[in-house]
Amino acid sequence: MKGVQVILGRHEGRTAAARMVDGRLDDLLIDADDDLPVPGTVFRAVCDRPAKGQGGMFVRLSDGLTGWHRNAKGMAPGQALLVQVTGHAEPGKAVPVTDRVLFKSRFCIVTPDAPGLNVARSLTDDAERDRLLEIAHDAVPERGAHGIILRTACDGVEADVIAEDVAATWDLAMRVIGDEGDGPERLVDGPDAQTLAWRDWDADSVSEDWDLVADQVDALRSPEVSLGQATAYVEPTRALVAVDVNTPEGGAGGLKANLALAKALPRQLRLRGLGGQIVLDLAPMPKKDRKTLEAALRAAFRADPVETSLIGWTPLGHFELTRRRERRHLEDLL
Repeated sequence: MKGVQVILGRHEGRTAAARMVDGRLDDLLIDADDDLPVPGTVFRAVCDRPAKGQGGMFVRLSDGLTGWHRNAKGMAPGQALLVQVTGHAEPGKAVPVTDRVLFKSRFCIVTPDAPGLNVARSLTDDAERDRLLEIAHDAVPERGAHGIILRTACDGVEADVIAEDVAATWDLAMRVIGDEGDGPERLVDGPDAQTLAWRDWDADSVSEDWDLVADQVDALRSPEVSLGQATAYVEPTRALVAVDVNTPEGGAGGLKANLALAKALPRQLRLRGLGGQIVLDLAPMPKKDRKTLEAALRAAFRADPVETSLIGWTPLGHFELTRRRERRHLEDLL
């Protein structure tokens, strides 16, 4: 099937959403069967103890959980504050949180303590930008110290639909900001798989026939990734994610295989829910081709929604990346 299609359903008993592009699985969200907080969850937390030498603060969350805030400046033990989960914690580690809480919906983002009314930069038509600003101003005329960003999805949408979404998101944000409790408590659950798909994915059509995607999801259980003449293996370990590229050819064939990996890697990491430290054991190629590969990696990850940093080459000739842990490892979910 041509075009972009969103599939909603259940995979092995768990709520799931898949994004297909021209019939190929491009993105995948599956809910876990536990109650661990997902990114976007908002807590009232209590500062516990600073981590000496690291500049961060451990905070107490509800449900017996511990959070980790990487910047403890201005914080003191016993202080209550609002925090939002930014990623998934590794086993045995604290949940990563930030005190820069954002309230995101399909059409807007409410930004507490960051005043202003703005439109996504990707919307460049001046008339449309003016229309959206007027809608948001009418929906929330008094914003005080808080702000609103209108998202790309607003483009061409009817005014009453946008206004309703902006008003609802604003009301939720104000209720949470106005919370006066003092102990650890979960205040807002993060979005589940299908809510996240509705919020962030555009599509030409939506289907509830999970059979359209189930086989492609099951194929992700194998570490093997076909790159044409070459093959890659994406294998998570306890410390890092190892990506190995094998090719029957050297020289120019090695560069071709590595470029194919660069193109495929963001999608493979996204679908498998992999993050943290990633080490690429590439096919042999001349050192003079390294710049070409780096440019291909930068281009490939530029369009990926998960924050990824290209670190560079090791003395052994491996290439290293780091990637935010926004998702649970697919194998853990299944």
